[in-house]
Amino acid sequence: MVSKGHDYDHSSFLAMCASFEGIETTLVEHPAAQTVLASDDAKRYDVVFFYDMCGIPGMDLPHDNSAGRGAPNAQYAQAIEGLLKRGVGLLLINHATVSWANWPLWRDISGSSFMLAGGELRGQTVPGSGYRGGHGPLASATIDLKPQGKHPVLAGLADGFAITDELYLKTDLYGPHVQPLLRGDYTFVAEHFTPPPLAPAAERASWQHPPGSDLIVWANAVEKSPVVVSDVGDGPLAYDNPAYRRLLQNALHWLGSEEAKSWARTATGQ
Repeated sequence: MVSKGHDYDHSSFLAMCASFEGIETTLVEHPAAQTVLASDDAKRYDVVFFYDMCGIPGMDLPHDNSAGRGAPNAQYAQAIEGLLKRGVGLLLINHATVSWANWPLWRDISGSSFMLAGGELRGQTVPGSGYRGGHGPLASATIDLKPQGKHPVLAGLADGFAITDELYLKTDLYGPHVQPLLRGDYTFVAEHFTPPPLAPAAERASWQHPPGSDLIVWANAVEKSPVVVSDVGDGPLAYDNPAYRRLLQNALHWLGSEEAKSWARTATGQ
């Protein structure tokens, strides 16, 4: 598990991870995580769980060695590329999807359309993404998550579950390129969200956003690696939710399986 760069309740988060059946976890923070993932020790792990926030343009964050460029240094980039070549499963939760904003490969990995500020995405100009909850002025929202078909990641979740957590307002430009797992029953419109906090002041002052995507959890494939991504997972109301714990436990088991690796290779033609 890779963390740092975003505040979270460590005790609650680690209690959730300790509850995962049949999974042994090791937590490493940046910048040490960059050295570990670039070493032979990384080959001992079946899955890498990203719960970090790095590479925010213009912010010289000492933990990520990015010098504010919004992209990783060469050593860390090569380490991530190595994971993809080996087919290691990757799990990205909440703020991990907004890392490395100027690194196209991280966008490919997450598949997310979350934008820290307005810009170009898949050849289209889109606004910065809105957010609700977490550490912002609007409270976290309660949302019903509905399974999209059958998948090992959804095992035991029946008709879905409710969760109270941070939400993002983002375009649906990513939806056709990933496999939907859970959609949220919520009205994703601008009046329910705040402007992107890291966007320029002028953009925040005049911020508008079209109705957004309801896709909250999805699977993706990059090179040989299966990937699972969840927008929700910001705080203890998520960590302590038994259904959310089951979701992540399922995701970790699936990501480390030969079934998931085979699916990824087929999806990407590797």
